Amino acid sequence: MTHPGENLSVSDADLLAITTIRTLAMDAVQAANSGHPGTPMALAPLGYTLWTRHMVHDPTDPQWIDRDRFVLSAGHASMLQYALLHLTGYDVSLDDIKQFRQLHSVTAGHPEHFMTPGIEVTTGPLGQGFANGVGMALAERLLAAQFNRPGHEIVDHRTWVIASDGDLMEGVQAEAASLAGHLGLEKLVVFYDDNDITLDGPAELSFTGEDVTRRYEAYQWRVLQVDDVNDVEALDRVMKEAATPDGRPTLVRVKSVIGFGAPNLAGTSKAHGSPLGPEEIAGAKRAYGWDHPPFTVPEEARRAADQTERGRQAHEEWRARFAAYREAHPDLAADFERRVDGRLPQGWDDDLPTFATGEKIPTRKASGTAINHFAARIPELFGGSADLSTSNNTKIDGSPDVTRGDFAGRNVNYGVREHAMMAALNGVATHGGLRGFGATFLTFSDYLRPALRLSALMKLPTILIGTHDSIGLGEDGPTHQPVEHLAALRAMPHLHVLRPADARETVGAWRHALARTDGPSVFALSRQGLPVLAGSDPAMVARGAYVVLDPDDGEPEVVIIGTGSEVSLAVEAAGLLAEREIAARVVSMPCWELFEEQDDEYLDQVLPPDVPVLSVEAGTSFGWSRWADDWIALDTFGASAPAADLYEEFGFTPEAVADAAQDLVELLDDVDDDAEETP
Repeated sequence: MTHPGENLSVSDADLLAITTIRTLAMDAVQAANSGHPGTPMALAPLGYTLWTRHMVHDPTDPQWIDRDRFVLSAGHASMLQYALLHLTGYDVSLDDIKQFRQLHSVTAGHPEHFMTPGIEVTTGPLGQGFANGVGMALAERLLAAQFNRPGHEIVDHRTWVIASDGDLMEGVQAEAASLAGHLGLEKLVVFYDDNDITLDGPAELSFTGEDVTRRYEAYQWRVLQVDDVNDVEALDRVMKEAATPDGRPTLVRVKSVIGFGAPNLAGTSKAHGSPLGPEEIAGAKRAYGWDHPPFTVPEEARRAADQTERGRQAHEEWRARFAAYREAHPDLAADFERRVDGRLPQGWDDDLPTFATGEKIPTRKASGTAINHFAARIPELFGGSADLSTSNNTKIDGSPDVTRGDFAGRNVNYGVREHAMMAALNGVATHGGLRGFGATFLTFSDYLRPALRLSALMKLPTILIGTHDSIGLGEDGPTHQPVEHLAALRAMPHLHVLRPADARETVGAWRHALARTDGPSVFALSRQGLPVLAGSDPAMVARGAYVVLDPDDGEPEVVIIGTGSEVSLAVEAAGLLAEREIAARVVSMPCWELFEEQDDEYLDQVLPPDVPVLSVEAGTSFGWSRWADDWIALDTFGASAPAADLYEEFGFTPEAVADAAQDLVELLDDVDDDAEETP
């Protein structure tokens, strides 16, 4: 692919457009009385040069699959991106700019994924966009390896990221940069806005003794430098160099002055996160030679910035290449289009794996079976683990590992980088054409929670496998035994938390997660073997909860809800209750969120309103009052011991469950008797 910017000359119209970006940022923040004007004012030359001379994109089709990706990791500088979108021809109007940070506006305080045409990913929490960019660059390399053929390169684009001092302080950035260097993601270019300012004041308050350049060189990155962001010709030269691959990702260190042009606040933290005020704005506009009312966009600036024709031409060139590709490789072309559309292959969920009743299988192992079953039918499925693949059972058999320079495999070794793994998966999901999963121990989901939260916020169909889901993991002890994690994850909007009771439900959980397009899914899987239950059904996972055991005769006197490993425990308890002539129903509830979506008729069918309910889960009791009248839970940390001893110690035994259920029935009977005796 050819990239523009060969012979850039900086015209008066270019300079006028750059000034327009700066003034729109000041005006919008002032009108909203909220926002971050300083960085857009500083980086206007960088953004303009990139978007009009080097970035390949089509404003008339923001989701063209082979477009360059742009990520504003410094999401607080959102007015830079909104101004660029407006000027270059995207469907972001001047009225939208005037509604910056207002209710229902497409110009939110931070960039929001696909709420606004041209916004690739939601950013704002620093470091996340950087790691999303790593995922996008990884997705480009994976798709190129799978689809490009000699003479037919249909996947060939770059990922451009703007990051701040704050981004480069965040831990997720360090994880992601290390991973990108290890893999040699040469289509990734990150601009580091080195302005020596943070919100609290000079960066030296917290960021000294570190040579960022040498750190990135140690990460195996190429490092380039622009000494003055206002030197557009220098920006052009370095962008051309950055776009020439050399086997490494590229960091471009750019020196800028925050709030450039503001007479009293330029170069200070006061230009970072607050409106400048009328007098300071007037002074900045005088410094720019700008004599226009607020929100003015001169036609000359608009013409200089407009990219619709250049974008159409680039897109048409690609369409011609794809037409030739389709003729030469029709099957590959059809598969590529299917993936871009987000459609799974026909018959992908036929002939699901089966398991014999009574067979004892850890659900983490059943998940490995499911992964390989679906991977054979869904070629876009790939994944990896945060250095725990043998424990998480995540390897796709028969496929090599993704390595530096060889992206033909489907197994990614993320290393002990949980946070970067999840954030990169978000980038893969927003890129399109692939379905990715990551894995770790459930307790370490805390390390990646900010990225998982953004996945839920963006409603991305990412998948996280969390194994070793309870005290059932045993001797590793309380540091590795998740207690509060199920409750904490269930509190997250749009996230489906699936804790299957056995191997059959595990396959059903995978089928649901793969079919899902409106949010992420987390699996909570056991280390220990769990018996395949006679009443379990993979299809019923989609209902969230269902009856796995009912009394032989009559209606239930008590319902016992279990999740995961505790469902088989509840089944055993029901047997003991039958011996005591108490009729018990056992309900498996693999997913709260899915059960909540069912209609009232189904809810009452599974949990009859007049029947007492006991829940059993080896985690905190928080939230169980939503479903149960009483519960057996773990409102403390675990301990280091064999799993069987821990279940005994903390009261997770058939006898304890049966006793609690009996007490609940007798308590209800006593209440009924009292009610009858009351005149």
